[in-house]
Amino acid sequence: MGRASFMARMLALRLTSVKLNSMMIQFTNTDVEAMRNLNLDQLQTLIAIADLGTFAAAAQALHLAPPTVSLHIKELESRLDAELVVRGRRQAELTPAGEVLVQEGRQLLLAADDLMERVRRRASGREGIVRVAVSAGVSTRLLPRMLEALADRSPGVEIRLEAVGSAESMQRLKAGTLDIGIVASPQPPMPEVRQTPWRTDPMVALLPAAWEAPAFVTPDWLATRRWASFAPATQMHGLIASWFGQAGHHPRPFLALSYPGALKSLAAASQCAALLPMEEVQDQQGDEGVQVRHLRPPLMRPMAIAHRHQASPAVQSVLGLLAEFSGY
Repeated sequence: MGRASFMARMLALRLTSVKLNSMMIQFTNTDVEAMRNLNLDQLQTLIAIADLGTFAAAAQALHLAPPTVSLHIKELESRLDAELVVRGRRQAELTPAGEVLVQEGRQLLLAADDLMERVRRRASGREGIVRVAVSAGVSTRLLPRMLEALADRSPGVEIRLEAVGSAESMQRLKAGTLDIGIVASPQPPMPEVRQTPWRTDPMVALLPAAWEAPAFVTPDWLATRRWASFAPATQMHGLIASWFGQAGHHPRPFLALSYPGALKSLAAASQCAALLPMEEVQDQQGDEGVQVRHLRPPLMRPMAIAHRHQASPAVQSVLGLLAEFSGY
């Protein structure tokens, strides 16, 4: 490389230009170097001086030798090409430039601490995405409460909910494409998947308020009226069909839907009765548009938590939360 070419390249390196819209912003190598080499330990030393008032107090608080504190400030001022601290007889005072750096530097140190903690959490598995499948009939009242509690306790854990049938959840857990499944119980055992009983909720009938209903709803009474059930592909549908079948009835539902909210709206609109878990209709009790009746014979809806045996800390935090919402 010739001397002229070498000098031209050196000159180009001395000045970096960035064109933004029609404006030209120029950074010298000194500016870029200062920003790149800003030392967080030195910044923390400056903040300690600002908070404690003297170099000596900062040295004691940071467990540093006094010459080291002085060196930190000297190097920081050299990098920024600005005086940051004025030493007085009794106290050190920040210059206007020092005040700006301390004010913004506090946020920078907090962000650095937060970043380091997030990296540690992700590396240890305490932070991340947990895939949770929810089968038909899981209370829409419980889910928001559980998500809110998890956000307070483990803000680094993100739950991705999917509406998945119990059988499909078990297969996906086996394949490793799902972390947790809230499933109807029992499910056929799989060596890769652990099942833990979770909730056993009573089923009730949600009826239009205008209906003249007995104190307890029986299969004989409901079989002659319009009622809605969960979709045939769900285990909840089979549970209800068995309840009717044990009494010698095999009626077809007026409608079959997959979402509890839609079933509740049918009863509120005086279209038909709906068979739902008690937990799902807690907020409906006392409403003028509907009435709640228990079933006779009783019908219980058992649920289980299914997950793979090897669970990350993030998955374990969700499992622990779900255990707190179990009920029998």
